[in-house]
Amino acid sequence: MPTLIAAPTQITAAGNKPKIIQEFIGRVNSKTEALSVARMQSPSGWVEPGQTPEFDEYTVVLRGMLRVQHKGGVLDVRAGQAIITHKGEWVQYSTPEPEGAEYIAVCLPAFSPATVHRDE
Repeated sequence: MPTLIAAPTQITAAGNKPKIIQEFIGRVNSKTEALSVARMQSPSGWVEPGQTPEFDEYTVVLRGMLRVQHKGGVLDVRAGQAIITHKGEWVQYSTPEPEGAEYIAVCLPAFSPATVHRDE
């Protein structure tokens, strides 16, 4: 039988400014460990600590621009574009433009604070 997700759970975000994370599917909202699906709303000037996660992350930008810094440089992912970041590779996300960004993130396996390995 299908499982209806009636509403997301809001999760506290890491970073220098408040960011809204609404987890629809994942360890918190649906008790799903296989993957997570979340809607992110990041304000202008938000920066998250760098991380070396144990999961792949598939991100689709709906509005604004998400900057993804990696060991080889920087990628700006704009509305209508997507990016895949791979487990075991260092990345840092930010939203430097005035409008911030809104995006959907899918993590495989599901996001976990224990497996994101943020920089100190």
